[in-house]
Amino acid sequence: MENLLSMRGASRRISNDFALQNVDLTVKENEVVGFVGPNGAGKTTIIRAALGLVRLDSGDLNLFGQSFGANADEALQRELRARIGVVMDTCPFPSDHTVRQAAASVSPAYPHWDWKRFETLCVAHGLSLKAKVKSLSRGMGMKLQLICALCHGADLLLLDEATAGLDPIARGGILDELRAFASEAGHGVLLSSHITSDLGRIADRVVAIDAGRIVFDLPREEITDVAGVARCTAAQAGEVMACVDRARMQRRDYSVDVLVPDRFAFTEAFPDVACDRASIDEYLHFYLGEADR
Repeated sequence: MENLLSMRGASRRISNDFALQNVDLTVKENEVVGFVGPNGAGKTTIIRAALGLVRLDSGDLNLFGQSFGANADEALQRELRARIGVVMDTCPFPSDHTVRQAAASVSPAYPHWDWKRFETLCVAHGLSLKAKVKSLSRGMGMKLQLICALCHGADLLLLDEATAGLDPIARGGILDELRAFASEAGHGVLLSSHITSDLGRIADRVVAIDAGRIVFDLPREEITDVAGVARCTAAQAGEVMACVDRARMQRRDYSVDVLVPDRFAFTEAFPDVACDRASIDEYLHFYLGEADR
């Protein structure tokens, strides 16, 4: 499959306290990539770098097979950005604009803008064309951004907390639309989200970033279908850590939890130790929290 987005060794000093450090990130055709990490880890900076809005100090950035970045030719930047649908974590439209006016303010940037699709999606998601942006809830503002992202023939969606503020039913509908979008030829999605259950539902891969570094990049099923969390005594945990590669340990008040990469193999080796299926959220805690390796 073609890489719609490819970053290799991407580094950028943002401040004295934060820098992107040798980030490798890809989004392939027909993939939904979940992008996770704590606040301030670098997710939004990566998305801005992918759009050519943040100049890298070093590393390579390619969009749709073409070298790209903040120093790329302006005509190429316009051409490639027109193929990207973007949702940021705050609604960017002027508060006194109506929904239709908000769309009209961005539509000239996209040669394949589809007004009919825009109006159809607004109706489907209960968004009045006459509503003022300032009257929209956070969730409805995110819907407006996402509808705009879906209405100009984009091939790649870069979404920063796009489902934040949505109720569970609305979120489910949006996730179905994103999965359907990614299934079309030449399409892919990078979805940054703190709602890990959303990623468990639609992501093909999960990439975690912390303090500007990628800490894991795994197929989603390796986390949710294969990995496990063993509930151990201190003595059992010591034995597990000595025997199981890539195990990570967290101490609790009265027990020890151990993340194991293969719960089926673990259960065969340690039949007397309970081992639960891991979730994306638990997996993150072992990598971002205080864990022993």
